[in-house]
This record gives sequence, structure tokens and C-alpha cells, in this order.
Amino acid sequence: MLNIIWGVLIIAGILAVFVKSAVLMDSTVISEAVKSLFHSASVSMDIVIGLAGMMCFWLGLSRVMEKSGITSVLARLITPLFRVIMPGVPAGHPAIGSMTMNLAANMLGLDNAATPLGIRAMKDLETLNGNKGTATDSEIMFLVINTSAVTIFPVSVFLYRSKFGSAAPTDVFLPILLATICSTIAGFLAVAFCQKISLLKAPLMAFFAALIGLAGGVALWASFAGASLAAQATAVSDGLLLFFIGFVLVYGLTRKVKIYDEFVAGAKEGFKTTIDILPYLVAMLAAVAVFRAGGLLEAFTGLVKSAAAFLGFDTAFADALPVSLVKPLSGSGARAMMLDVFESSGVDSFAGHVASVMQGSTETTFYVLAVYFGAVGITRVRHAVWCGLFADFTSMIASIVISYVFFGSAA
Repeated sequence: MLNIIWGVLIIAGILAVFVKSAVLMDSTVISEAVKSLFHSASVSMDIVIGLAGMMCFWLGLSRVMEKSGITSVLARLITPLFRVIMPGVPAGHPAIGSMTMNLAANMLGLDNAATPLGIRAMKDLETLNGNKGTATDSEIMFLVINTSAVTIFPVSVFLYRSKFGSAAPTDVFLPILLATICSTIAGFLAVAFCQKISLLKAPLMAFFAALIGLAGGVALWASFAGASLAAQATAVSDGLLLFFIGFVLVYGLTRKVKIYDEFVAGAKEGFKTTIDILPYLVAMLAAVAVFRAGGLLEAFTGLVKSAAAFLGFDTAFADALPVSLVKPLSGSGARAMMLDVFESSGVDSFAGHVASVMQGSTETTFYVLAVYFGAVGITRVRHAVWCGLFADFTSMIASIVISYVFFGSAA
């Protein structure tokens, strides 16, 4: 799928560049497209260099979490919920611990760390599969919850916003949290409907109550905060991040974990992860650069703006839409779209905020499906795709609405 997306973006962009050159009789269109192509490669390297330090930090902290037993504690706490939504997984099965670690990585926004953990969880779930090649109910539930991205600390989004000079890189913390709650609930309800899971069970009702209570509390806060909401959200986000970091390290010390040694070991993995990102980032930013140079990206957003204006809606969100449309297909492609919005509109513009919320509030449905199911040889995915896409669509709408509440229109 990614091969097709990448090829279409570049080939369509090149064709559009030559068409523009022929119609406008302007040879500079071609030279500008080439400049944009090479500039995208340079920007990719700059971004990776800026990311390296923080990626090392967060993967180092993640390692301390694992070694100190925090993930094991989370696994025990979440087991009652798993037993309701995944009745096919026995209590104490290794899949529960693997899924918990994967979800913890997603909560921290560590996309690349979450992938190997998710593959391990899927392999553990596959040991319970009596019909090889066909996804089980538990595997589908795990995949959809994973793609809906239960993100508490969208670290990667913070890093990119910081790299592009945002005055408040973490001001999207609460909007992303609310949007990801919406996508998670939507994805779960879609799967529950298909699998006929009863919603009237204590662990499940407590889980929903917690999510709805959190969303309601933030909404109430927003109604009182008024124009100072973004500033207050930034302060709360920063405070929670510092508290979380301090808690992990203190807990590690009380468990007699060599927190420095484990942190360094995790940081080494973070450096490797950052280097691994570079080729994908170069490829996708180059494709977006050519696609934009041909005028195709502007043409698409122009159509959306015209439709929104015709219906009487504000059009400021349209420039960020490519992020949400590409996200189900490619995480690196959506990231490239977000970075393109940062460059073209500004990281702290309204479109920049919407793009950040879209990027942080859901995962790459088709990529996760291909990687996770492919790792265990599943070819019959049943209702997994449609449930994942429903969560993605919910996330897109929620991201737009919530961004208007927190950041207002750019108009």
C-alpha cells in the first residue's frame, strides 16, 4: 500500500509540474519543483538531528518503566478490562503483558517503540488462534484499540512542534487527549457491535466512566478558562510531564533499579530508532514536496475550502486535512503532511494546531493492520478494517471541532 501511495504522490506531482509548465509557458516551475525536492531532503536531516536527543530521552525513560515493573503493575490493573473485552484471552496469559506495554508506548506517543511491542502482543494472541489465517475477535479488538491510539503523552508531536520553533509545543496536549478519547470510544463501540460484546459489565462501565469523566472535566474547564484556555493547558501539560518523569525515576529507585544504566540502554535504542526514521522521512517529504510543487495539494484543499464556504462553514481547517486523510494509510506520510503544514502555514497557526491534533489522536490503520497481521500470517481480517476506519473518521471530526474550541479560527 505504501509503495502505491508514494509512487502516486511523486508521479502525479511530476506530471502536474510538466502540465503547469506547458500551460503557463514558464520553465521556472520545473526548476522550483527540483529545488523543493532537494530542500525536502535537507529538511529531513535537520528534523532527525533535532529529534535524536528527545527520542533517546523518552525511550530511555520507557526502559526504566519496564525494568521497574510499572508496566507489570499496569498489566494487573488492566486485566479485568481485558477479560471483558477479550474473553478469549485467559487471565495471566503473556499477551496481556505484551498488550499493556504496547498501549503504554502508545500512551507516551512513542510510535516506533510501540510497533515491536505490538508485534510481540499479536504473536502472543496468535498462540490462542485455532483458525490460522483468520483474525480472532481478540486480535481485532487489540488492533482497533491500537490504531485508535490511546495517546496521553503525544511526545513525537511535541518534539516536531518544538523543532519547528513553536512558542508552546505542548499546548496541543489536552486537545489530543480529548480527540484520542473520541477515537478510542468510537473504535471500541464499532468492534463491540460487531462482536456483540455486552457494555453492561462493571470493568467496562468503569472504563467508559473514567474516559467520559475526563472529557467532561476538560470541557467544564474549557468553559471557565475562556481565552486563557490554551495557556492554562500548556501549563498543566508541562506540569504533568514533569510529574510523570519524576514519578518513574523515584519509583525506579525504590525498586532498586539502576535507573541510569537502564536509561542509557534505552537511549541507545532511541538513537537507533531515530536513524531508522531518516530514510522514510526523506522519501515521504520528497513525495509531498513534488506533489505540492505540482499544485495538487493546493487544488485539493481549495476544493474542500470551497465546499465548506458554500455550506457556510469556516475554512481554516482545510489546510490540515491531508494529515488526517493520509494517516490511515501511512504514519510517515501523515507526519510529512504535518511538517508540510508547519512549513507552509506555521507551526503555531490554526492549521498547524489542527494538523498536530490529527497526527497525535489516531494511528495508521492500514500500516498497523499490514504489519501486525502480516507478522502472524493473517489474511482474513474480517471487520478489522471498517472498525479502524470508523475510529479514524471520528478522530478527524473530533480534531477539527476540538481545535476550534481550544485555538479558535485563524480568520
